[in-house]
Amino acid sequence: MSTRTTPRGLRRLGTALAALAIGATALTGCGGEKAGDGKKTENAGAASEAFPRTVKHAMGETEIPAQPKNVVVLDTGELDSVTMLGIKPVGAVSPHFKTAGGFPEYLGDKVQGAKDVGPLLEPNLELIASLKPDLILSSKVRHEKVYDKLKGIAPTVFTETTGGPWKENLKVHAEALGLEKQAGDALKAYEGRAKALGEAIKEKYDGKMPSASVVRFVAGPTRLYQKSSYSGVVLDDIGLERPKSQSSTDPEVTMLDVSPEQIDKAEADLVFVTLADEPSKTKQKDVTSNPVWKSLGAVKNDKVFTVPDETWMSGIGVQAAEHMLADVAKAAGVELPKA
Repeated sequence: MSTRTTPRGLRRLGTALAALAIGATALTGCGGEKAGDGKKTENAGAASEAFPRTVKHAMGETEIPAQPKNVVVLDTGELDSVTMLGIKPVGAVSPHFKTAGGFPEYLGDKVQGAKDVGPLLEPNLELIASLKPDLILSSKVRHEKVYDKLKGIAPTVFTETTGGPWKENLKVHAEALGLEKQAGDALKAYEGRAKALGEAIKEKYDGKMPSASVVRFVAGPTRLYQKSSYSGVVLDDIGLERPKSQSSTDPEVTMLDVSPEQIDKAEADLVFVTLADEPSKTKQKDVTSNPVWKSLGAVKNDKVFTVPDETWMSGIGVQAAEHMLADVAKAAGVELPKA
């Protein structure tokens, strides 16, 4: 697959994409030029000798001529990945379930200056093109329909899906960025910390791991998250037990919808609750006022913990997972192992 750089002076999307198609061949030879305004990242040039390179991904192969500097990310997992690796994206989409709007608060100033190119399911292609990216990251499950248009703007790399396979996705993102070692080191450090946290919890609970349940209130049926989900993988890395209702490892089954009367399926030693929408739009009041909810052991024992939706659900990366570890440590009453 040939690499295409973004032509200048785009006005309308139709004109922009046509110009991109016509100019791609002529511009391919300029792939090593300084992209955009040449802003540097913390890792600029760290692996420049490894480029050009061809990355195999969910949509085929993409040639990346030089280490990317102006990156656009079209989902939250990709946003966690690139900011963890020291790159401030020039464009990104904010979580589609974030009630307050804007980018995730847990990333702080790591996303300062990034343009919101959303909404998630219909990214603004004209705005993306105007940012002159040299790499676009997303997934097939999110943006397969616009992949051809995106690759006409800049080299584009997709993972298959999001959520559960977040560690494998990080490796793809890192390969596209030329930062495989940094990603590997960060993932190894996180996994070591998660294991140490599990050992501390097991000791606290006299050698028996407690069970953990994950409940999410959304605009619709209440959801219980499975082992195959993003949060499920993190809890599994810690070693926490999961209730039978949340034990699926099937990548196609990441959640279970339940009614207020079925909330007993959330029974566990520790119950973590997230809120994805305005409370009035969810079933939270119906669930928590229900006698079935009030009968849960975790409710009676004051072991229900409200945690941020943006890390437990939308983060989908190492940085968000580190925040999850802190939440679990606090809930279990143990000290969070040092990094």
